[in-house]
Amino acid sequence: METSIDFLQWLETDMSLKILMCLDDPSDLIRAGSVSRFWCHFVIANGLSKQLCLRMFPQLSSVDCVTEPSYGMKKSVDVGSSNSMEWETLERDHKVFAFLARAFSTAAESSCIEKVISASSTDNYPEESILNTLVARDRIHRRASYWSSKGQSDPVVPETLIYKLKTDLCLITEINVQPFQAYFQWGLPIYSAKSVRFRMGHPKSPVDIESDLMDLPLQQPADDKFIWTYTSQEFLMARENCLQSFKLPEPVLCIGGFLQIELLGRVQRQELDGLFYICVSHVQALGRSLPPAFDVKILEPSGKFLLKYCSKDWYHTLPDGEPCAASGVPALPSNLVQGTLRHLEQLLNMLHGNEPDVEPYELDDEDNELVELI
Repeated sequence: METSIDFLQWLETDMSLKILMCLDDPSDLIRAGSVSRFWCHFVIANGLSKQLCLRMFPQLSSVDCVTEPSYGMKKSVDVGSSNSMEWETLERDHKVFAFLARAFSTAAESSCIEKVISASSTDNYPEESILNTLVARDRIHRRASYWSSKGQSDPVVPETLIYKLKTDLCLITEINVQPFQAYFQWGLPIYSAKSVRFRMGHPKSPVDIESDLMDLPLQQPADDKFIWTYTSQEFLMARENCLQSFKLPEPVLCIGGFLQIELLGRVQRQELDGLFYICVSHVQALGRSLPPAFDVKILEPSGKFLLKYCSKDWYHTLPDGEPCAASGVPALPSNLVQGTLRHLEQLLNMLHGNEPDVEPYELDDEDNELVELI
């Protein structure tokens, strides 16, 4: 009869961690935690789901704690002990971060802007309001649809547009901006900016969300009401009447749900008054929005966040399994588990120069990559 071993129990903890941290897909990590009770305990106790999330989204380092309202109802055989409470915290964090990573990995990319908040200035309100930047059409009631800043004699004066995203947790990959071409003026001038920069963040105070922030006049600036936790590089803007795509170097997790577009430098002077203007037709922010099950709350005065997960609002399973009671994640079919264990055991035997106790096989590219990482 063939003898099998569990390499997690055979190797030292540091080596096992090094191997499992090579997993960069949340589904693989969830499956690893479903191999056995020992594997499940190892993944949870070492916070591997949280570590994977932090590698995928460094912005999550600002999350101070995690809560799940329904989790407080879970009964423990050792109620009141510090060990029991610590384990429940680790188990809850594992579940929430695993679902968080999985949600971002499976969510479809779409437009992430929900509504406008304010523009730093507006020339003719409401005809040239920031609201027009979210209208898909170029004209409304036979009138051009665009936002226009006030005129400035100094071409260096910047402008800002602020938007509310669909959820407080959005993964933004690119932002599109289209300068406006005044087809009704001589020479068909394009009122673009020289460059553009993007910021993401949250209100300085949660009170602002429910009070004056949502009632702020669209034509008045609101930049001082936000804390911007991310600032992009400057992107050069072409002087062209088209939707220009500005792809971020890496996807950015916006925690707080607000986006600022900073338009830098003016290039077009209006012949009528000799002043410089910036005008924008359309704005898009593309990325992935989380389902309503996830939410964040600002913790004052630290500026850290509370990550909230409500499982009743969203239930997620992997294609090939059912939820397992031990970890709250899908279990794998037994034949796939056995194949995975055999594969890893052969790999470890070859790493240590031992003869495998099962039929050997040639290492593929993924195996060789794992060998190099170890």
